[in-house]
Amino acid sequence: MIIDCALYKNGQRQHEERMPLEDAARRCTEGGFVWLGMFEPDQAELEEVRVAFGLHELAVEDAQSFHLRPKVEQYGDDDFHLVILRTARYDNGSVDFGEISVFIGSNFVITVRQGVASELHGARERLEQRPKLLALGTQSVLWAILDQVIDSYTPVVADLEHDIDAVEAMVFSGAVAPTERIYFLRREVTDFWRAVHPLLAATAIIERGRWADELTPYFRDVNDHLVLVNEEVSAQRDLLATILEANMAVISVEQTKVSVRQSAFMEQLTIMSTVFLPLTFVTGFFGQNFGWLVDNIASPWEFVLFGIGGLLLPCMALYMWFRAKTAKRKLEEQATAIAQGRGSSPSIPSRAKPA
Repeated sequence: MIIDCALYKNGQRQHEERMPLEDAARRCTEGGFVWLGMFEPDQAELEEVRVAFGLHELAVEDAQSFHLRPKVEQYGDDDFHLVILRTARYDNGSVDFGEISVFIGSNFVITVRQGVASELHGARERLEQRPKLLALGTQSVLWAILDQVIDSYTPVVADLEHDIDAVEAMVFSGAVAPTERIYFLRREVTDFWRAVHPLLAATAIIERGRWADELTPYFRDVNDHLVLVNEEVSAQRDLLATILEANMAVISVEQTKVSVRQSAFMEQLTIMSTVFLPLTFVTGFFGQNFGWLVDNIASPWEFVLFGIGGLLLPCMALYMWFRAKTAKRKLEEQATAIAQGRGSSPSIPSRAKPA
């Protein structure tokens, strides 16, 4: 869909209404240049524009697909370039991406926008308010588009920084932050970095191009802003990796605390069971209803002898068994240590040499 089409001469727009495509393709050869803006056009519309302006078929094919990284391509002579830019917008905790394909020649600029985060109306208005820059031709349009796209990265960086600070404060306060949220943030920052970082090479190519001397400081300023954004996004990636590791450490500490509490609870249960073990033994022993026990145990001394004695005897047997096992384990550990060279062996006196 064609959003706007206008002819510019001497830094001024020549008409208010949108120019028909046929008139634009004809009048751009008579002086000045045409700026044609399109939003998510279909294949038929792109083919019509390609025929009207004589665009390279490979360039039009690139504009129809969504790219993962910005790039600058040159087709034919030095006057025709295709510049692909990734746009970004932060919306409800996620980054929305779009794409702008810029066909730039000596007498025309065609912009093909994909996605909601690719508005260019502000760039057109801003450039129309600067007639001196607009009079420099299509190169000034490329600068205005680059400047708006890179300036739109700054709010995204700020919003991501706000979310990262909130997650970081939660993690380092000792609370467990949602791991899924940290991972999602890191994925968003990584996708944003993929849109920003490759643009450095593209802007370097554009900055080294054959532009008007008046535009050189403007392209340099755009590149400086992009370098700053790239550094901030790279720092956010590293910070989120550290936060993710710290959150896993906090989760590990919390799990250890739970294990300690469970161990303490089991220890209390064990102590209670140990306290009631003698009583269980006594009641179980004297609860046997066979004749000899009922007929022969009639006095308190007999009760103490059979009850307490019967309890001490298995306890002594268990004690001796545990002691034997401990001694055997110590001997095995000493033998292993000596075999590995860690144990101490008795020193062998050296043989005296004969006089």
